[in-house]
Amino acid sequence: MNTKAVRIYGKKDLRLEEFQLPPIGDDEILATVVSDCICMSSYKAAMQGPDHKRVPDNVAVNPTMMGHEFSGEILKVGAKWQSEFSPGQKYAIQPALNYKGSLDAPGYSYRFIGGNATHVVIPNEVMEQKCLLPYNGDAYFYASLAEPMSCVIGAFHASYHTTAGSYVHDMGIAAGGNMAILAGAGPMGLGAIDYAIHCNRKPSLLVVTDIDEARLSRASEVLPIEKAAKNGVKLVYMNTADSAELMALTDGSGFDDVFVYAPVSKVIELGDSILARDGCLNFFAGPTATDFSASLNFYNVHYAATHIVGTSGGNTDDMRESLSMMEQGLIDPAAMITHVGGLDAVIDTTLNLPDIPGGKKLIYTHISMPLTAIEDFGSSDNPVLREIAGIVERNNGLWCAEAERYLFERL
Repeated sequence: MNTKAVRIYGKKDLRLEEFQLPPIGDDEILATVVSDCICMSSYKAAMQGPDHKRVPDNVAVNPTMMGHEFSGEILKVGAKWQSEFSPGQKYAIQPALNYKGSLDAPGYSYRFIGGNATHVVIPNEVMEQKCLLPYNGDAYFYASLAEPMSCVIGAFHASYHTTAGSYVHDMGIAAGGNMAILAGAGPMGLGAIDYAIHCNRKPSLLVVTDIDEARLSRASEVLPIEKAAKNGVKLVYMNTADSAELMALTDGSGFDDVFVYAPVSKVIELGDSILARDGCLNFFAGPTATDFSASLNFYNVHYAATHIVGTSGGNTDDMRESLSMMEQGLIDPAAMITHVGGLDAVIDTTLNLPDIPGGKKLIYTHISMPLTAIEDFGSSDNPVLREIAGIVERNNGLWCAEAERYLFERL
């Protein structure tokens, strides 16, 4: 079968090509890719090329497919997996395979599987590691968002608190505690807010800070404080970097859980300064500088049992939880998406990702379309996008299943 895919050949060397996939083996699966979200991790891989830990040294002669936040439909199943999977099933993939200790992952390391493609061959190790996940929702884009949401969920699970009088760690955020998400009005922060007010281990107080008033305003529109209150969470949005202001919201006791969503030293230090006794500082944002550092109060580490934790991605259980909550309508990470484009938009978008404002960039691999901000659909020269603008407007400005279906039907 022919596929069209964006492949990496070296640093900043991405190419959109059409070529023949090999026939699948008895332990492989042939699938179509429908949607993929472009991630900063893909940008880093494109910039670093073979210097990236997941990109093979020989990509110049054996290029690999880009894209790791993808979903689609199974077309053909090899004999080994026919009892577990069947043609017509929708799927999502957990790219962090951890197969025999290797860092190899779809979207970085494989010649014939990646999200920036029309068709892929799913190798045996994906199924062996239980990383091919059935998806039963209506819209493909939600399954593409399952991977970034799993990162959010994994961070919540990795946070911990101590048990008085023992060395046993109680994993997860403090149930009914005080939580702050600093620099939290970006796309991943929106996912964290959504999860915090809908998961089964909620804080009682959730404070979200950002210094971008426009981002705070949008966050409060898509995730209003009234919605949080109905779920038993007092949600507060604040444009502040003042520790006294934040501490006042807790009557001076501090925050049990603080999540830092920007790799900025001052933000980390602010988070450290507002921790309660036994407070957990979760450094979520991934820095690019290998010598990145910040100051911490080690007096409080010793006497107030404050501590720090960080995670890079979620595991397969986190992704299953993400898919399940989306299928049940408990969370709606559509707020993460601000731009939509086709496969022909992938290269420019990936190489220039830090300079493109907004949140997640959603790619539909079987259409041709320049990357377009959803807020600009209404003024587009394309009548299809102008029609979709009305659909999105009726959905509180968010991308949705109806918009996806309309796009598929018209483009």
